Amino acid sequence: MEHKKNEKVDLEKRKGVFFQLGLVITLSLILIAFEWTSSGLKKNQFDTGEGDLIEEEIIPVTRQEKPEPKTLPKPPKVTEVLNIVENDVAIENELILDDLESDQDEEVQILDFDVADEEEEEAEIFYIVEDMPSFKGKGLDGFRNWVMKNLQYPEIAAENGISGTVYVQFVVEPSGMVNKVIILRSVDPSLDKEAIRVVKTSPKWTAGKQRGKPVRVAFTFPIKFVLQ
Repeated sequence: MEHKKNEKVDLEKRKGVFFQLGLVITLSLILIAFEWTSSGLKKNQFDTGEGDLIEEEIIPVTRQEKPEPKTLPKPPKVTEVLNIVENDVAIENELILDDLESDQDEEVQILDFDVADEEEEEAEIFYIVEDMPSFKGKGLDGFRNWVMKNLQYPEIAAENGISGTVYVQFVVEPSGMVNKVIILRSVDPSLDKEAIRVVKTSPKWTAGKQRGKPVRVAFTFPIKFVLQ
């Protein structure tokens, strides 16, 4: 008698095998899914695409060249051309010499300049010379006596009791005349005026000499006004 296998009992025996096989398949699917997800993330993370690339603009370096100085063209040389024209026409207007000649009968007035006086004014004035000027051969004492005899006391000075000594400077010219009378020290205008007047009326002196030549000599002379 032949025994038949119970299919239910046989499946129970294979249940563990099927379970393990299913577990392996499930784990394999999970690993495959995990690997696929990771590879997709990496690709999305690092792949920026062509549109995301930033192109750096390179600016070309240009050198500014200095402009060459412009040279102005030289002006053309101008040459004068003299055209000589032959002309035989006679000149009608002739120079009349009679108009330019002076009348011989006409008198010409010649001005007489005293050159000696100008030279005397420009000549050097001395204060001490070899031969001092002399008044009538009596020197300064003779001149002092002459001044006192010709001096007139001003009335206004006498009325106001004004007196004093006026210092006068004068120059004896080579001609012997007294010139350039000035006041060096004043007392009163009335006394100064009288002192200048009396000195200017002095007679001629004997001129002073330096190396035998008459020269100009200056004197400083005091004139005393004393009330009596």
